[in-house]
Amino acid sequence: MSSQSSTSGATQKIWRDGALVDFQDATIHVMSHVVHYGSSVFEGIRCYETPFGGAVFRLRDHIRRLVDSAKIYRMDLRYSADELSQAVVDTIAANELKECYIRPLVARTGQQMGVHPGNAPVETFIICWIWGRYLGEEALERGVDVRISSWRRAAGSTFPTMAKAGGNYLSSQLTKMEAKADDYIEGIMLDVHGHVSEGSGENLFVVRDGALYTSTIGSGILQGITRNSVMRIAGDLGIEVRESPIPREMLYVADEVFFCGTAAELTPVRSIDRIKVGEGRRGPVTKAIQQKYLGIAAGRIPDPYGWLTPVPSPAIAGR
Repeated sequence: MSSQSSTSGATQKIWRDGALVDFQDATIHVMSHVVHYGSSVFEGIRCYETPFGGAVFRLRDHIRRLVDSAKIYRMDLRYSADELSQAVVDTIAANELKECYIRPLVARTGQQMGVHPGNAPVETFIICWIWGRYLGEEALERGVDVRISSWRRAAGSTFPTMAKAGGNYLSSQLTKMEAKADDYIEGIMLDVHGHVSEGSGENLFVVRDGALYTSTIGSGILQGITRNSVMRIAGDLGIEVRESPIPREMLYVADEVFFCGTAAELTPVRSIDRIKVGEGRRGPVTKAIQQKYLGIAAGRIPDPYGWLTPVPSPAIAGR
């Protein structure tokens, strides 16, 4: 399935506040608070098919960030991190999936207007569907062409960028649409100081003279789970990792650049603003980290970090 495919009909069941409901019944009212004010937090998680069945990659870390996002936006969750983690596993098993993309979503619903949410109910959903490589199947090896966006990431005093919130992605939509209109795959956003921040939905790494650079959390980035995975893998491979402000021009003289994220996984960048990055293809540092990351996620090599959560077969899950 392509990155732009609809999820309609992809699965049969969605978890909604403790119950598995039919896909078509997981609806909200048009007057829901989230529809008008963007009051939702969410996660993107992947389940990979491995030799021992389906396994969710860094499930508890994603759920922890979901809980943190809800706390930042003062959304009271009725479920613990353990309950939500189990609900993810149950939803995958109920849909008889071994590989899928998972979207836990916490949203203010109800039928009341006004910016202040008041007593708007907070509902939790878990959706899963089959979704291919976000930036394209060939992108993991061949790389993608991108541009610097005219839209910037917001300053920390405008909205909390540590939270993965629905409303936070409005500028990401503008960045993505602008890039597509100009025949690029993706855009790179700068922060309010003009330093490199991230893509519309991915963190970014730069390789220069064998060292790996990534923007600090002060650059308006989301603290990505995949970003953290890359940093840990790189360290174990003996690659120096530096978190620092990255000037725009460093992108043009980099040996390698790659995006990372749950949907994008590790996708090399082959050109920025029509300037070729390195050799114009996936470089050796990107390849080494990418192969270990995907090898662990797919169960092809040992998981020394305890990142995989097995999904039992439906028969076992139903006991």
